[in-house]
Amino acid sequence: MKQAIKRSVTAIILVALAIASGYGIQQIYYAIQAKNYPLAYTEYVEKYAKQYDVPEAAVYAVIKVESNFVYNAESYKKARGLMQLMPGTFEWLCQKEGLDPSEHSIDDPETNIRIGTCYLSFLYKEFEIWDTVFAAYNAGHGVVRQWLADSRYGKDGHLINIPYSETSGYVKKVSSVMEAYQKILKEKSEGNGS
Repeated sequence: MKQAIKRSVTAIILVALAIASGYGIQQIYYAIQAKNYPLAYTEYVEKYAKQYDVPEAAVYAVIKVESNFVYNAESYKKARGLMQLMPGTFEWLCQKEGLDPSEHSIDDPETNIRIGTCYLSFLYKEFEIWDTVFAAYNAGHGVVRQWLADSRYGKDGHLINIPYSETSGYVKKVSSVMEAYQKILKEKSEGNGS
């Protein structure tokens, strides 16, 4: 509720400033979008999205929802960094990528984005559906495999019901944010968002 009020106040301030400075409605829209959906760490997101064949919008969405772009965020479950990686997952993926985890910090933005994007790629190769990937990112890929094998939760490789309310909400939120980033990145590539 407080965040919704804060976003509304921010939007009103941006509109007032834009009107005062002679901006048009479209520029106001882009200013609000930039505030709500930042394109931070762009160099790393672009580099590793390309390297691991993951849509940039998916990487930005996970960062936005997981840490809101706070590079040293830590969850109550001890997930860390921009993409909120669990230390065990981080170490496993570092080794998979030929990196010594003791020489790389989970809190380093570039390393965290690299390993988080690698994990999204790994999950996409396994599940091939972004909502299922996001469920696995949140609940664990072993848990999601169990759900898919259970007719109460999965059918024909698709999740039809997510039994964890936290994961269900997470999937909806990340998918929604990913859609917003897809639009922003499309507008940016067309030269409309600058």
